Amino acid sequence: MQTVLFHSTIFGPIHSRRLGISLGVNLMPNDGKICSFDCLYCEAGFNAQGPGTTGIPTREAVKRQLKAKLEQLKAEGSGLDVITFSGNGEPTLHPHFKEVVHDVMLLRDRYYPEARVSVLSNSTMAGRPAVAEALKKVDNNILKLDSAIAATLRVINRPQSPNLIPEGVIEDLKQFAGQCIVQTMMLRGEWEGKPFDNTTDQEVNALIEAYRQIQPREVMLYSLDRKTPADHLVKIEHDELQAIGDRIAQATGIPVQVN
Repeated sequence: MQTVLFHSTIFGPIHSRRLGISLGVNLMPNDGKICSFDCLYCEAGFNAQGPGTTGIPTREAVKRQLKAKLEQLKAEGSGLDVITFSGNGEPTLHPHFKEVVHDVMLLRDRYYPEARVSVLSNSTMAGRPAVAEALKKVDNNILKLDSAIAATLRVINRPQSPNLIPEGVIEDLKQFAGQCIVQTMMLRGEWEGKPFDNTTDQEVNALIEAYRQIQPREVMLYSLDRKTPADHLVKIEHDELQAIGDRIAQATGIPVQVN
């Protein structure tokens, strides 16, 4: 079974194809996964591997470890483009996410004021006031929407809540108009004998309408780049991805980054 990628609270720096030289902040366990989605393509594996034994790091531990790493990088003369909340699950599930973001912003300002703070979120907690307040403070509030059609979203993302629907996610994301980036994984494949494809005209038209409602500052389109826990997934090649991006940009007037 494919398992978690990150075995520490602070990891990297690594090179992100979308963000540059990135220092990661993993707010989930170091030996397990906790997420409100169970995506077919998740590089950290399926939720079935369990939450592990190390537990969620405390606010104090995150602050202490990030401070030490930033001091080390500064002493080495290393460059840094971004500090990114990512890791073994959904970062906004951390019970003190708002306070951790506050600490990270202060440390960024002290050691690498030119670096951006980014959050990669699946959007499921965006409706919570404390989470929304924190997301509005970061430089790159990157929120997932892989499909605006319920049946497709449920196949690709496998939300843990039976009540989650795209309309609710879109409504939550509208509060970030101009203050968020919407990230969409484009792919096709088969799961449990059922084919899916979020690149069809129907899917892209639904996404276009969702982007119009949300009005993000940018849309990020990407496809598979690493090993996935599910088999029978198909990467969308760059030319097809670019054509979809051009269509979205023309229809919405929103900048689209294709990776």
